[in-house]
Amino acid sequence: MKPDLSWVLNDVLTVRGARHAILVSSDGLLLERSSDIPRDEAETNAAAMSSMQSLSRAVSGFVAGGKGVWKQTLMEYDGGWIFLKAAGSGAYLAVSTALDVDMELMALRMHQVVTALGKALSAQPRQSTGAEA
Repeated sequence: MKPDLSWVLNDVLTVRGARHAILVSSDGLLLERSSDIPRDEAETNAAAMSSMQSLSRAVSGFVAGGKGVWKQTLMEYDGGWIFLKAAGSGAYLAVSTALDVDMELMALRMHQVVTALGKALSAQPRQSTGAEA
């Protein structure tokens, strides 16, 4: 049985200006969503966030003389921000916010949530069923 992690997302959404939160696996599966985002929209964004973290990791060598390690991505849009943060082995927390969000508080809250949950937020890679395609 999958543990209910919606309380994690609700905690992140207590920051003024936070809109939606999703928990994503590295292969783009939606693991959890905040209650205010429809499942279809959350699943579409989960796939996109998986791609964004992959791109961010791919360019991590551009930082620190080629020794950078990806930790978080911040994307700005004319309607707000998206924060994307590693949340355990193979899991990522994405939060959509308004433009006027307290960015430092949001980053801190996301860090606290991810740190507190550790293994609970880790998603193991999907295992092969053994069936040939």
